[in-house]
Amino acid sequence: MTSNDPNTGLLDQLARLDTREADHHAALSGQLAELADHTAGISRTLQDYAAAITPLTEATPADTEPDGYRPGPAPTWWKLATADSQEPLARLRAWVEQVYRPGYGKLAASLGPCWETHDLCLYGLDILAELWSVLYLQPQRTAALVSAQAEYQARILPLLAEQLRNETNRCGHPRSPVPADGPPWSRP
Repeated sequence: MTSNDPNTGLLDQLARLDTREADHHAALSGQLAELADHTAGISRTLQDYAAAITPLTEATPADTEPDGYRPGPAPTWWKLATADSQEPLARLRAWVEQVYRPGYGKLAASLGPCWETHDLCLYGLDILAELWSVLYLQPQRTAALVSAQAEYQARILPLLAEQLRNETNRCGHPRSPVPADGPPWSRP
């Protein structure tokens, strides 16, 4: 039987609307719960990344130790007038004579006496000297520092020494013979 009562039709429509909205609410609540789970997962991932990155961005011993070596700016060899190059050249010369030649045997012995006239040698020796200072003039030695020292010794130093040898042994500058009775780094 059909009722002609308009209120009954309205109540029917309201009941259907109420059911439809309850279904929508339940669906949206489920989606909201999924989004909350995803957000929590992303938050955990960000925390994991932050935990992994933090040790990489912490201060190094040179930054925290007042006695740690800190490299200065690189000399701009290509810009320096002869007078301005004397101080950085004197520092480099001292490192070559006090550290490089006595400490690195045949690698250092292959460096020609004309190295000071070759920009490539100035760049390479500056890199070697600064890196050596960073690696060996630290007040504390960590596992990471030992690993970096090994990398310097086994890979970086031999490659740069070979560049220096090639530059100074094929340049046409006169070479001083090494005395048979003296160390390979002494000058006659």
